[in-house]
Amino acid sequence: MQQHPTPHANAPVPQARRATRRAAIRLALAVPTTWALALGSAGHAVAQTAPAAFPTKTIRFVVPYPPGGPTDLMARMLQPELQSRLGVTVVVDNKGGAGGNSGSAEVAKQAPADGHTLLLAASGPMAVNPSLYASMPFNPLTDLVPVVQLSAFPLVLEVHPSLGVKTLPELMALAKTGKPVLSFASAGNGTPQHLAGELFNTMAHVKMGHIPYRGAGPALNDLLGGQVNVMFDIVGSSLPHIQSGKLIPLAVTSPERAKVLPNVPTMAEAGVSGYQITGWHGIAVRAGTPQATVDKLNATVNAIFKDPAFRVKWEAIGTPVVAGTAADFGALIKSDAQRLGKLVRDAGVTMD
Repeated sequence: MQQHPTPHANAPVPQARRATRRAAIRLALAVPTTWALALGSAGHAVAQTAPAAFPTKTIRFVVPYPPGGPTDLMARMLQPELQSRLGVTVVVDNKGGAGGNSGSAEVAKQAPADGHTLLLAASGPMAVNPSLYASMPFNPLTDLVPVVQLSAFPLVLEVHPSLGVKTLPELMALAKTGKPVLSFASAGNGTPQHLAGELFNTMAHVKMGHIPYRGAGPALNDLLGGQVNVMFDIVGSSLPHIQSGKLIPLAVTSPERAKVLPNVPTMAEAGVSGYQITGWHGIAVRAGTPQATVDKLNATVNAIFKDPAFRVKWEAIGTPVVAGTAADFGALIKSDAQRLGKLVRDAGVTMD
């Protein structure tokens, strides 16, 4: 039988076989490297797109008015609820001045855009002041991001009993005599209270002077003390004093009567046709804050407002529960900047 020789280990290997072996080795070495690169790239992509944890530290809740007014009250009602649900300390920080512009500008221009500084945004600095002031320290539409609306409230025109009037026509008649010269108090330049008074002057054809205070609290205290005789104020803030007889309500500024003051007429019903002023509050953060953070804050506030016990307390201050989406609040800011801005311009009210 013919024997076929066994190839020796050192015998030459055909060229095709050597090429195939080299390709297999390269493939085997390349697979782990390719997987490592793929996994590394995936990890890098996740690191770039995954939102940072929020919150991670104390949250500062800036109120652009002094302590004691309705804006401050809302922040202090929300503070323990936010603190409990977010799991970090929440501190209310009052930064009053310039009709709400100072505190609002601090958040809009100086605060980190990370959601750890909240602004109790009010309709004055957010929608009225851009038309009232020749120069604004911030742009409400571009420097801040809306989070959620908190309130929508009418004002009540009220007087001290010493003035001797009990109806709106009586106040208008007295103001037209100029004896005494009447002035109305407000929470500050550019606030809904200020705008309400100026609009009343224009539409009722009277001339009352304006006394701006650093917040609604000090203004209300002077009204109660008789240092001033007339004021437009948030219904909820003045309700206890109206009920006790310390103040006399003449009319509310909303299109409908306030539920808590069913016997008080609207301005239109009392003789000033077409008159309407309502204010609002909300929460805003600095522009550039991650959307995931805005969404979490919005969801947290909406959850707070779903609590029946909290809803009762909130409505007791004279405002309905609003909440809703960030987009809803943003649309309100834009529309009221146009609507209220037109009222300011038509009334000829300006601030240097």
